[in-house]
Amino acid sequence: MLKEGDKAPDFKAKDQNGNTVKLSALKGSRVVLYFYPKDDTPGCTKEACSFRDSDDVFKEKGIKVLGVSIDDEKSHQKFITKYNLPFDLIADTDKEIVEKYGVWGEKSMYGKKYMGTHRKTFLIDEKGKIVKIFDKVKVGEHADEVLAAFGEK
Repeated sequence: MLKEGDKAPDFKAKDQNGNTVKLSALKGSRVVLYFYPKDDTPGCTKEACSFRDSDDVFKEKGIKVLGVSIDDEKSHQKFITKYNLPFDLIADTDKEIVEKYGVWGEKSMYGKKYMGTHRKTFLIDEKGKIVKIFDKVKVGEHADEVLAAFGEK
């Protein structure tokens, strides 16, 4: 289980456009790596729009926002287009990243158990170290929480 102070596990995956994103290539930048269950669902949309609505502040502060789900590139493209999302979404279709970050696991809905992505956010500093982990995410206010945790609000 990852904890604050740990080195963020590196990964290499495709974004919504098929471009390769490598976490280690972002060293020198602060990164918000947020994991969410599914494109275009109510909670995930609220969370993504929270980041979208604060995008100018993230860019101004030099903070890179990356969303990660197990949806494919095409699903990410539709989600980005529908809600005008200004940041990249990583297609973790092989579940490599969700497993590395410990966010893939058993979930329960209406008494049924299933495997899925837990909503969790990791703040990573310029050196690649995890400085904050959000286990409980308030989807509508999450961008503000993240900026406050980075000392930017």
